[in-house]
Amino acid sequence: MTRQKAATQPVSRPHRRALLGLALLAPLASCSPVRLLNGGRPPRLYLLTPARDFVAGLPRVPWQLLVETPLANSAIDTPRIALGETANRITYFAEANWADTGPDMLQTLLVESFENSRRIVAVGVERSGLRADFVLKTDLRDFQAIYAGGDPTTTAPEARVRVNAKLVRMPRRNIVAGETFEAQVRAGSPALNHVITAFDEATGAVLRRIVEWTLQQGNTNVEIDPLPGSADMRR
Repeated sequence: MTRQKAATQPVSRPHRRALLGLALLAPLASCSPVRLLNGGRPPRLYLLTPARDFVAGLPRVPWQLLVETPLANSAIDTPRIALGETANRITYFAEANWADTGPDMLQTLLVESFENSRRIVAVGVERSGLRADFVLKTDLRDFQAIYAGGDPTTTAPEARVRVNAKLVRMPRRNIVAGETFEAQVRAGSPALNHVITAFDEATGAVLRRIVEWTLQQGNTNVEIDPLPGSADMRR
């Protein structure tokens, strides 16, 4: 009954324009790598790579780090590759997914990036059972390809990655440093492989800066706990 009533109502001029735009977009999407409509085929899976090159002179730190799973809103806490059409609207690339959710992938990449620095004694995730001197808490705030109102079938998007990080000293759990890191990289074309490359470059830049910042801030704020009985020996 609801469909019959809706069919008898006149369509306003703005709605006609919107429907016409969708009608024009559908045939373009069928032949473009940036497809907005699901075609039912199994999605292709994509991975990003950890940071490998870092600024010279990073301190070699004697402490251990635990990397928590990043927080994220539901729009990017998903394996789907987010596409920001406007500031207030997010859709997703069809037939293409990340190999993991955005936050889980970022956590893995952070751990691998710290290991690639070769400047830290040990780094792991919560389930690793690592007894850490510091905990790195992160909030994944942007992880999408931005079109800013452009046509996704013809516009090369900008991959945008933004992460807020807080370094927490254990066992007192006090925050010793906080910073936001972001990067934007323009894709070479609307083709999905170019969009993934832009994501990889933007994510790599953020990962590199988080690793460098964490090592520097942790080294500044580390307090070596005294050995058992050392307090009595000083008396």
